[in-house]
Amino acid sequence: MSDRIIQALQRLFEKHRIVFWYDTKHELRADFTALSIPGIEKIELVNNEFGIKHRILRELPEQKFLLFRDGPQPPDLDNWLLDVQLGHGEFRTDQVALWLAEMELSPAFAEVVQAHAEFFGAAKRKDALKRMLKSDDSASIILLKMLAVCSGAEPRLDVILEALLAELADGGEERIRLIGRCGLNDFLWKQMLRFYGYESATPGLRDFAIELFKSCYAMGVSGTPKLTAEALVFLKRWKDSRQYAESFERLSEQCADALGIEKDVDQRELRELIELDYFELIDRKIVTDLVQGVSTHTMSAGDVILSVRQRRQGHWYAQYADLYSAVEYAAAFIHALEGARLEMTSMADGVQNYARSWFKLDQLYRKFIFHTRQSGQASLLSTLNTQVENLYTNNFLLKINNNWQVFVDAATQWDAPPIALQRQFFSRWVQPYIERKGKVCVVISDAFRYEIGEELQSLMRQEDRFEAELEPVLAMLPSYTQLGMAALLPNKTLTLMNDETGVALVDGQSAQGTANRSKILSSVVPASIAIQAEDLMKMERDESRALVRDNEVIYIYHNLIDKTGDTRDTEERVFAATEDTLQELIRIIKKLANANVSNVLVTADHGFIYQNRALEDSDFMVSEPEGEGIYYRNRRFVLGTGMRSSVSFKTFMPVQLGLEGTVEVQIPKSINRLRQKGSGSRFVHGGATLQEVVIPVLRINKKRQSDVSRVEVEFIGGAGKTITSGQVAVVLYQSQAVTDKIQGRKLRGGIYAQNGELISDSHELIFDLTSENPREREMPVRFVLSRKADEANGQQAILRLEELVDGTSHYREYKTLSYTIRRSFTSDFDF
Repeated sequence: MSDRIIQALQRLFEKHRIVFWYDTKHELRADFTALSIPGIEKIELVNNEFGIKHRILRELPEQKFLLFRDGPQPPDLDNWLLDVQLGHGEFRTDQVALWLAEMELSPAFAEVVQAHAEFFGAAKRKDALKRMLKSDDSASIILLKMLAVCSGAEPRLDVILEALLAELADGGEERIRLIGRCGLNDFLWKQMLRFYGYESATPGLRDFAIELFKSCYAMGVSGTPKLTAEALVFLKRWKDSRQYAESFERLSEQCADALGIEKDVDQRELRELIELDYFELIDRKIVTDLVQGVSTHTMSAGDVILSVRQRRQGHWYAQYADLYSAVEYAAAFIHALEGARLEMTSMADGVQNYARSWFKLDQLYRKFIFHTRQSGQASLLSTLNTQVENLYTNNFLLKINNNWQVFVDAATQWDAPPIALQRQFFSRWVQPYIERKGKVCVVISDAFRYEIGEELQSLMRQEDRFEAELEPVLAMLPSYTQLGMAALLPNKTLTLMNDETGVALVDGQSAQGTANRSKILSSVVPASIAIQAEDLMKMERDESRALVRDNEVIYIYHNLIDKTGDTRDTEERVFAATEDTLQELIRIIKKLANANVSNVLVTADHGFIYQNRALEDSDFMVSEPEGEGIYYRNRRFVLGTGMRSSVSFKTFMPVQLGLEGTVEVQIPKSINRLRQKGSGSRFVHGGATLQEVVIPVLRINKKRQSDVSRVEVEFIGGAGKTITSGQVAVVLYQSQAVTDKIQGRKLRGGIYAQNGELISDSHELIFDLTSENPREREMPVRFVLSRKADEANGQQAILRLEELVDGTSHYREYKTLSYTIRRSFTSDFDF
């Protein structure tokens, strides 16, 4: 006895009290005779139908019966038991019938199973389908689920299509061939016509992919698409899918080539393409246009910033982020330089102006150079790069320091009251904590110039429960590590050694090296220590807490910028080192906070000048320094005695610089360098330019309560609106400008039916606008409805904004807006 027959009969008896079995081919009498199922009475039909009918219906109305006939079912007019059979079950023993029984499908689906026999020939496919089936499935739903099994996807046409296109992108055809062998091709292409409007004399996946990209591109550039808006919804979902993004990119490139998109894109203006991201070529075109617009001054900085912001949500933005950032910083730099008045009335005025606004030009230049290098697109940015370099060197760096040099030349004392001096650092910033019986950590980052300190201030203020205040300080001259580090220690006297070492003494003791600095520090504050940042970062939590517990003052030395810039082979990477420094300092500050430190001071020994392009001969001094004795020299200063006066140098006696001893200091004027073998020339310090001598003191405090919030987002226009077409235009408003403590918000937006089903495309929305102008914080968004919206006609729909729960992949509802769908058509969408 076949186990399959027994199992099929048992399933039928779970649903029916009476089951008919017609042995059409006279093959299964032996199986019937041998059959024994508990609770089931077997009766053979042999011209005894009337008596059997009375028995099964009147005598034993609760008993289960298996009625067997050796032969085919009689004609309906001769079948005395037809009415009983129609109300109960039938067991068929042909292959289709067995499959139907196995799948628990009614005979109504016999044609479906018969037409797709190849599908049911594999147990694995049958099992997969059976797990998907529901009792109320229609024939079309069953066919869709069969497609899903063949493609290894969920039983949704868009998901099935994503899986098939992924295989196509990989050069495979196994799934689509299986669909063909299982006789599902016609059904597939009928669904493609129904949902996406795709029709072809020779339908195929590659043909569909080409038409999909062609039609969606046409929708975006006011062309004539062949496919419906549902195709656009699918394309947007596909390209935003993490699982299938790679296949989208491969087919996008192939289809762009097949459609000749490069030529078409090249003829279009930026505004036509700014919202489209179906081809990588579009990003290349937009970046090229932005570069040209900034280079030729035909685009304002505001237009560039707006364009880059619009592209940030595009599929390929991450790959071109450095290019977009480079052109954005270039535009901002040019705009800031055009509005800058680089004049001053005194040294104090120069420092104050630099700390208020001029530093931004150094910062923007740094950001531009960093992202240009990161992009690896030197050729594309060459013209813009040359322009920015020329403007930075000639119109800013040289101009501002020539103006500053006038006051440096006139100075009889190196100070600029009321600007604090670097040698006052300990008494002015550290001593007050000691007097209040508090603790303080001082982080000294080598060559951490003022504009970098300003960026760290902003980054720290963006951190929850951290506050940061920045103040400019006038560094020692010469602006080099030995003297700058000495000046930051508690000191009564500072002296430069009159030998070739360049070592600085604090109250007669060498300040070279961490050990010596720790000794100087502990001589004034016994519970104190100086350590290297890398040693701190290696400490376990208990070690770092013990360090803080046992010391009132901790000096932490960090060196990445200077270490990178001072080496000829690595000086060109100094701005990348700056980015790393900012992140490292944030980690150091957080580690200190976790070790119960509430007060942190961040400062520098000196600043620096950096010009990215190779210097010309005119950037170097023609004359050489002369004197009775020259002990130490580098690109930007000379130490010696009996130094001879020169129009090319400014000479300071030690007393003018607040130094003891006899060592004189001579500094090339403005940004000029001395020639020196074996050292880099683009990254320099030691001189008196604003970039070298204006250093930051950043006071950071850890608060007990949260002080960071996110901007609010509102809908412009109330609820109760009606949707009458295939698109919904919405204006979202960011109610506040983003600041350090009021941070941006990322949302996901889509239109949903009452049952929670998405009936439009979905948008990732970033609200991080910094403009104080409310009109500039409006964000228009266009949602394209899918065919599923037809099913909600006459009902309410919800525009839902959702926010990602921090640290998870889950979204929570942020805000909603209600609409009523009243559409007079079902498949026409107005583009």
